[in-house]
Formats: sequence, C-alpha cells, structure tokens
Amino acid sequence: MTETKILTRPQAIERANQWRANGQQIVFTNGCFDIVHLGHIDYLEKARALGHRLILGLNTDASVSCIKGPLRPVVNEYARARLMAALEFIDAVTLFGEETPLTLIEALRPDILVKGDDYTIQTIVGADVVLANGGRVETIALVPGYSTSSLIERIKAGY
Repeated sequence: MTETKILTRPQAIERANQWRANGQQIVFTNGCFDIVHLGHIDYLEKARALGHRLILGLNTDASVSCIKGPLRPVVNEYARARLMAALEFIDAVTLFGEETPLTLIEALRPDILVKGDDYTIQTIVGADVVLANGGRVETIALVPGYSTSSLIERIKAGY
C-alpha cells in the first residue's frame, strides 16, 4: 500500500496537476531523510499542515553520497522512500538524483515550498520559481538536538 505513494517524476507531476485541478494546495519539500528521527517527523507534519497535499522530493543514494560523503546513506533509497510513504501526512514521494531539486520544483510547480529554518528564503533552491508562480516559501523551526549526522556521531561514540 505504501508503495503506491512512491511515484516517478511524470506520475508525481500528473498527481500534482490532478490535486491542483481539484483546488488543493500542493506543498513540496525535499531532503535525504536518512535514519528518520523526531526532527524529521515534526518538520514533515508541520509542512503538510501548510496545505492540502505534501509531496516529498527524496534524494537518491548517489546524491546523498555526494552531499553527505561516501559512507552515506545508511538506509538505501528504496527503504527511505517506503518509510516516508508510510507517514500519513506525506501524500507522495518522488526520487531525484540531481544536485538540487530545482528541475523537480519547476516541473511540480508547488504552491508552497518548505525547508527548515536553517535556510533563509534567499538560500532555498527553487524559492524564486515558486514565488514567480504566485506561491509562497516557508521555513519551519527545527527540533533542537535532532539531526541524522549527530545521531550517527553519538552511535559511533558509544562503540
């Protein structure tokens, strides 16, 4: 059942267009989501509350390795996609392997683009595209003390 929420890019575009045609606001966010923790859950739940549908752009394994280093991801892309799709407040998951999600954002045309408050609107990839299309860009306060990198460091320190 959760696999039905994992969409190819063309499927995600089609689904977004259907939702938009039904008057629903599309929220988009993206990330690696390697080793899911409370910070992720809190962030994604708040992102979904900003609109009617939440589409998650999920970095492929290759792009996670480029961003986080050769030992990442810890959890492979299929497992990460299934985990994300299992969350009730995520309506669709689509993978992207580009350096940034810009082409995905351009294709999906979300009404609301969301990132954590460790970004500013000026540093959020695709913010200009969303704003130019009449949408808005939001940042969400992150839960202090929760990051996958810090979790991995704590695990390593314990061994």
